[in-house]
Amino acid sequence: MTDYENNEEIKIFREYLRIPTVHPNIDYEPCVTFLERLAAKIGLDFEVIRIFPKKPIVVMTWKGTNSDLPTIFLNSHTDVVPVFEEHWSHPPFAAEIDNEGKIYARGAQDMKCIGMQYLTAIKALKSSGFVPKRTVYVTFVPEEEIGGAGGMKDFVKSQYFEKMNVGVALDESAAYPGDAIMLFYAERPSWRMKFVINGSAGHGSLLIPNTVGEKIRKLLDRVDDYRNSQMTLLEKNPFLGYSDCTSINLTLMEGGLQSNVIPSQATLVFDSRLSINTDHEEFEEMLNRWCAEAGGDITIEYEIKEPYVAPTPVDDSNIFWKHLKEACDELNLNLLVMVCPAGTDARFIREKNIPAFGFSPMPNTPILLHDHDEYIKADVYLKGIEIYEKVIQKLANC
Repeated sequence: MTDYENNEEIKIFREYLRIPTVHPNIDYEPCVTFLERLAAKIGLDFEVIRIFPKKPIVVMTWKGTNSDLPTIFLNSHTDVVPVFEEHWSHPPFAAEIDNEGKIYARGAQDMKCIGMQYLTAIKALKSSGFVPKRTVYVTFVPEEEIGGAGGMKDFVKSQYFEKMNVGVALDESAAYPGDAIMLFYAERPSWRMKFVINGSAGHGSLLIPNTVGEKIRKLLDRVDDYRNSQMTLLEKNPFLGYSDCTSINLTLMEGGLQSNVIPSQATLVFDSRLSINTDHEEFEEMLNRWCAEAGGDITIEYEIKEPYVAPTPVDDSNIFWKHLKEACDELNLNLLVMVCPAGTDARFIREKNIPAFGFSPMPNTPILLHDHDEYIKADVYLKGIEIYEKVIQKLANC
């Protein structure tokens, strides 16, 4: 067995994993201190941007020889989702390594691995004497796991970000259980809708018309018909993925005060992710039609209603795609180029008309983000560093 316990790069990664930047009520300051120490060791300029005092955005800078060129933006997020320790076989913030080389920790895949891989790859490039033409920024942002407010969502609106003159960004994708790396070039817009359903109230013994129960059944029938249509698309075309279809799922229900009283109001909340081919106006018209067909007196409140964002081009019209693909080809990597089925900070960057790729080199690894016993194998982590060396070199000098 390889002695990963004494590998210096693994030691640094495990130290990062042990910093519990876990929701809710995160204290990011130990993370900032750790990153500042690393930046000094590697020789990168270090700055902390505080749009909100308790939500630090760390920016490290590797200056290029041509300051007029658009820059390379390597992003990761520092926060991680909560854990249920009773379901873990290893303490979630101990970063223990088992005899197979698996490093167990919350954030091992999502996405503390990537932040450390960026820095280790840059350290290796600097040691080799490589000097980039384009300035390279490495950013560590908060709050991605709760929607990006206070993190990337606000950072891209700042003057600081504008001055960075970003040409292309890398962010996260996910692990993949086969011998391939997922690369995201777009994301499905997220819509979260609350249907407020009003109906006739009365005693539970009566058979009165237009109750919320009747309307709920009719509404759910239409939702179910639509879901089945999207599932049929997947069944008929094996080349489609979830990201090529629109998902809609009931996530919350609320209504009623007493078991023998017919309520006058109930609410249903649906989480929907729209395919990048969905016409947003037509989709909203369909939702409104469902309300009318279910009996009317139903309103929709949008908790989230993300706009359409153009995908990043993945052809030779995009110089950054061309050189990213060239790096992967030289390493004989198998890329699965696809739309992200969920959401990452890259969507805020694409909203600024900046090319952004989700890229997490974790092949032959089960998808465990947000799951119990999240882990990455040490050899996969170390191989990822080599991949980023080649990718950063290509992008920074194109």
